[in-house]
Amino acid sequence: MAEKSIECQNTLVRYNNPTLVIKHDDRKGDEVPKSPRPVSGSIGDSRKETEEILNSILPPRVWEEDGQLWCQTVSSTPATRQDVINLQEMLDTRLQQSQARETGICPIRAELYSQCFDEIIRQVTINCTERGLLLLRVRDEINMRDEAYETLYCSSVAFGMRKALQAQEGKELLQERIRQLEEEKALLEAAISDMKVKADQNERRNAELRESEEKKHSEEIAFLKKTNSQLKSQLENIIKK
Repeated sequence: MAEKSIECQNTLVRYNNPTLVIKHDDRKGDEVPKSPRPVSGSIGDSRKETEEILNSILPPRVWEEDGQLWCQTVSSTPATRQDVINLQEMLDTRLQQSQARETGICPIRAELYSQCFDEIIRQVTINCTERGLLLLRVRDEINMRDEAYETLYCSSVAFGMRKALQAQEGKELLQERIRQLEEEKALLEAAISDMKVKADQNERRNAELRESEEKKHSEEIAFLKKTNSQLKSQLENIIKK
């Protein structure tokens, strides 16, 4: 059962073997028992203090399986040089197995590196509590920064989507306005064409009228001149007599 639980709780952080806390029938609340009582003396007190700090940094994992409550605390065993090498190899293996992206935003890669960082904090805390707590502050600050970046990214995406929708709506309104103006332009061009045709017709009619009036006027002048000439001749004949 313990081995099966370890496989289900697969992580790069080293944990102790799961321990059975209580059965489902005897369960009273969700309290997790404290770590076993350490051996007496300064070494035991120091080990207990380290375990308490580790449990505060990396809280024990509790889950229920087959009606039984299991608890798994983080290991307080110091890491060797070979453990660090194994951690690096495990990280590379998990990255390949999970097909994590090498660049860009990848939740899988971020999770694996976060587990690796937690394991490094565990290893450092065992040897130097102060250094481990400082790394914990660094980890929390990185997580806060990542959350701020994620919030900013989501806000930027939402802002961009709103602006894109507004631009699309504005584009549709402008396209509708362009269509209306083009229709008005076509109507005005048709009216101008009709007015030009009417103007040409009026100009031709006026030209014909002017020509007709000028012809009539010329004929009247010629007639008056002829009449004047006849009257003048008659008047001269009368005077001579």
